[in-house]
Amino acid sequence: MTSAAMRESDTRSFDPDALREKYRIERDKRIRADGNDQYVEVSGDFSHYVDDPYITPGLTRESITRDVEVVIIGGGFGGMLAAARLQEAGITDFTLIEKGGGFGGTWYWNRYPGASCDIEAYVYLPLLEETGFIPQQKYTNAEETLEYCEVLAQRYGLHEHALLQTQVKKVVWQESSRRWQVTTDRGDVLHARFVIHSNGPLNRPKLPGIKGIDQFKGHTFHTSRWDYAYTGGNTFGGLSQLSDKRVAVIGTGATAVQCVPHLAESAKALYVFQRTPSSIDVRNNQPTDPNWISQQPAGWQKRRQTNFESIMSGAPVKEDLVGDGWTEAFRNLFGSIGELMPSKARLAMWAVQGVFSSKRRERGLRQYLTDRAIQYMGLIQKMEMADFNKMEKVRARADELIADKLTAESLKPYYRQFCKRPCFHDEYLQSFNRDNVTLVDTDGQGVEAFTEKGVVFNGDEYEVDCIIFATGFEVGTDYSRRAGYSIAGVDGLTVSEKWQDGMATFHGLQARGFPNSFFFGPMQSGFTAAFTYALDENSIHAAYIIDQLNKRGVTRVEASEKAEAGWVKTVIQKARLTEDFQKACTPGYYNNEGHVQFQPQNTFYGGGPIEFFALMRKWRRKGTLKGLELRR
Repeated sequence: MTSAAMRESDTRSFDPDALREKYRIERDKRIRADGNDQYVEVSGDFSHYVDDPYITPGLTRESITRDVEVVIIGGGFGGMLAAARLQEAGITDFTLIEKGGGFGGTWYWNRYPGASCDIEAYVYLPLLEETGFIPQQKYTNAEETLEYCEVLAQRYGLHEHALLQTQVKKVVWQESSRRWQVTTDRGDVLHARFVIHSNGPLNRPKLPGIKGIDQFKGHTFHTSRWDYAYTGGNTFGGLSQLSDKRVAVIGTGATAVQCVPHLAESAKALYVFQRTPSSIDVRNNQPTDPNWISQQPAGWQKRRQTNFESIMSGAPVKEDLVGDGWTEAFRNLFGSIGELMPSKARLAMWAVQGVFSSKRRERGLRQYLTDRAIQYMGLIQKMEMADFNKMEKVRARADELIADKLTAESLKPYYRQFCKRPCFHDEYLQSFNRDNVTLVDTDGQGVEAFTEKGVVFNGDEYEVDCIIFATGFEVGTDYSRRAGYSIAGVDGLTVSEKWQDGMATFHGLQARGFPNSFFFGPMQSGFTAAFTYALDENSIHAAYIIDQLNKRGVTRVEASEKAEAGWVKTVIQKARLTEDFQKACTPGYYNNEGHVQFQPQNTFYGGGPIEFFALMRKWRRKGTLKGLELRR
């Protein structure tokens, strides 16, 4: 051990080897043989879990049959941004189809008490400069986010283009007309030149496949369809109708962290069933200073978004403009990422020495790779120590805020910080100091069964009046199942068939066999922590391509076989090698419930979102539409 390493070890308050072993034990006890199959599809007795509780049922309207230039599927931020960017490109003949009764996507459905965004509003809410909207707080809540969605809808006249309360059933390519036939559950038949699929990655609720789940005789609902008729109150709390109710919450992820404090405040008794604790760091929300925003120079939001995502992907920045728990965590983790990169001076020296000449290339590259491997291992160790240190502080926070030491210990997360989505909250941990709140720590095993009267764990039955499922959404299941409609491209090829052996796209947006269509999402594209940033970049790119095709009189566009294969190769080469990290993580939707199946093409663009967006801008500037097959 070097003297520097010895000095560092002397100042540590933890034993790295002991923590690694603790992490391994906690991971192993949670790995289940059934993996993702532990969850069941929302159907049968639970089919109402996907119904819309925010509308007056029974809406009727005449079916629509018409030609349209663009159909946008999804009325969340992705669909709204697509509509906005199309209009900026002069494309106004579009129809937006949304199964909900309004705009907002995940924010339309998730209105549970305490629902709020954990990404800074000035970064997350898109087009703030264009609309002049000023968020009330650094971290916006669900009500304000929905309000902003309506601001966007009014600003871009989306209501006159929208078919709300309408579910797409099929999207079928018709080669003879070079159009997509889009059919809906209301009998609509739209023939579209282009289709933009913006159905969102987290939209289909999932339930645990626990014995007796359909036996409980009390009240149940999923957090994404909160039943205020039963609980009373609103997204700010005040759940007064629970004052005589015993309530169980299944799950302790990000949603539960936000709603549990309000349930704890109102329920006669609250039982929180935990399999794996979340990482709970300081939130420290603050009101927005309107003078601060008014003094920002033009382009401030894009600079702030770029700065935030640069830090999140490990890129060096001169200043942290956001300064919150997210950026602090990533600065700690990636602070030394530059040590892995060869300096310009070293590259110049190698060039002078002929390291890259034909005669000395092999020896020079061997030395370079050896040096790089040593640097890499040192960096990995440094990042691991930073992670240990940060998580020790998170665990210490539980001791500081929770009176009962056994409860505090149960709420400590023993895994690397980004094995699960970290949470930031200032009331969740304190909720367990209330006399009416009981944490049922299942020690990684989950609930055993449901009965007519309640929930069973470790042989004990907890009798409750209501069970609330805070169990999240389907991830990693078939694309068409999550989207809720089937897609058939050239010669009847389905998306499921196309991607059964691994995803294949060009720039993550277009797939061969599916002409004139765009798929919004992070896979093989730029993944951003503030998902709206990536959706906006998707929208800008799609609008550019459609505009160029119109100007060139093109009726059919498709990724070339060569371009698609080349992009898949690029994604694989750029893939960040996270397999070992994911295998060491506690099970969750990030790592396929512990059953890591690493396919490097089924991932994000490994160079990071800022590099990816720059690549897309460069592609657009060239104006050649290279990689696309155009037919007139």
